[in-house]
Amino acid sequence: MNSQWEYLLKNLGEWQGSFTRLSPQGELLEDIKSVVSLEGLNNNQTIHQVVRRQGQADLVLDYSSLSQSTLFFPNGAFSQGTLQLAPFGEFGAELGLIHENRRLRLVQLFDKDSQLDRLILIREHLAGSEPVENPPLQIDDLLGEWQGEATTIYPDWSPLKTVSTNLKLQLDDNGRLIQSLSFGEHPTITSTATIKGSIILFDENPQKQIQVLLLPNGASATSPLKMQVHQGLILEVGWLIQANLRQRMVRCYNNQGEWVSLTLVTEQRVKTK
Repeated sequence: MNSQWEYLLKNLGEWQGSFTRLSPQGELLEDIKSVVSLEGLNNNQTIHQVVRRQGQADLVLDYSSLSQSTLFFPNGAFSQGTLQLAPFGEFGAELGLIHENRRLRLVQLFDKDSQLDRLILIREHLAGSEPVENPPLQIDDLLGEWQGEATTIYPDWSPLKTVSTNLKLQLDDNGRLIQSLSFGEHPTITSTATIKGSIILFDENPQKQIQVLLLPNGASATSPLKMQVHQGLILEVGWLIQANLRQRMVRCYNNQGEWVSLTLVTEQRVKTK
């Protein structure tokens, strides 16, 4: 737990940016300027957090411990969200990536009917640093072969695991996306998807369709269109930081709806399409 608190401290500072509210199809609904400050008090034993959003009352939080629903990586990346999927209950999570003086956070929320309801994309930079805005993500930005490393941490404090990863993305003759993913000693998983503008839909199984939204600032959001009882699910945020450097974070739930792991992937593109 002590190390988790130390990882949280990587987020200290004043983060300037915006909260962008998006529809389940990735349409921009609202963009609100924001300032989020995290200050360490009592020799960093307590965090004083203030969230300021244009036109809204300040949200002020003071805390000296972390919720069971939150985990941090050594670089400060983190996720917090629902511990257990429950029928007719609201469900959601925040996944936050960090790179040098920038953060990219994504909130994915589902309604009581288990449908994807809305998303909030939060783009931030530390005060005093230059804001950098990457172009909106395009399918061509992702094509090719990516090699990387995935580190997985667990809510039950099991030892973390790190494995190598390989991701290949290409288009077939019909314009469908073919994805081949391998990690560690696991066999390669191949799946295909339909591309409709800025939406990638993995639709091979009509009962378990997975959507990837291509978003501003090189971001992507992956989630099921509808959560199914007794089927595991993942929520993922991706961030194309540079042309050939990408981070992804995956929050994984098992078939009983329990949150079981959090994985951070850092990958480099080694071959273009």
